[in-house]
Amino acid sequence: MPKNSPQSKVRCTKHRKRILEISQRVKALHVGGSFSSVEIMDTLFFEIMNKDDKFILSKGHCGILLYVILEAQKKLSKQQVDKYCKKNSELGVHPEITTSGVEASTGSLGHGIGIAAGLCLSKLNKKKSGSVFVLMSDGELMEGSVWESVLFIAAKLIKNIIIVVDNNDLQSATSNINTHPNLLPLTKKFKAFGWQSETCDGHNSADIKNKILKRNKNKPYALIAKTIKGNPASFMKNVPMWHYRSPNKTELEKAINEIIDYEKRL
Repeated sequence: MPKNSPQSKVRCTKHRKRILEISQRVKALHVGGSFSSVEIMDTLFFEIMNKDDKFILSKGHCGILLYVILEAQKKLSKQQVDKYCKKNSELGVHPEITTSGVEASTGSLGHGIGIAAGLCLSKLNKKKSGSVFVLMSDGELMEGSVWESVLFIAAKLIKNIIIVVDNNDLQSATSNINTHPNLLPLTKKFKAFGWQSETCDGHNSADIKNKILKRNKNKPYALIAKTIKGNPASFMKNVPMWHYRSPNKTELEKAINEIIDYEKRL
């Protein structure tokens, strides 16, 4: 298995530490789900997407991660992100299309892929280059609107869409396998609808990048990224309450130390 690049490791450590910094000022953010998506979003924004591509955060509850990455790319200022969820701030829990770098207002789960289908069709009809990337949660795959879109995309031969599913197997309070065991394995479901689909290590930027760049570009593509909610903070891993909680001072210190150690071990 290829390893994360030194640049990726440094960036991802900064993203996680920035999220923790903000968590001490406001409580309305989703640390656990954001941490599981860090390597996925960092790889897309810094190593794969170009100026003609678009990105939709369908798991909109992790908007704080999107803002932190847009800040790292100089599309949002530090002052803007510092005001996250404060009075008169333009940055709320869920992304809004009025924000620089945000392509769609999301938060109500199951709609990002449908919006992406429309954007892809528009590009194809206008003969414009570029793909649309969508980051989804595995929990939102229980929404019927997702599978209507999956079927529509295959039927219309939309090839310029890449979805990445953050497969951490946790909803807000329980495991997906407990509530919808027949949904698994996800790759077989997408293949049955005419998509190319495969799995990757969602915390390995090199694996994510290699899978996406080597995909079959004649089919819509779904990458199922195996992740751990709350990674790498040991006390957050696979613990449902970290879907909502912000760490206290003791937990903050422990999380930062474990994030730094995680970067060294990768």
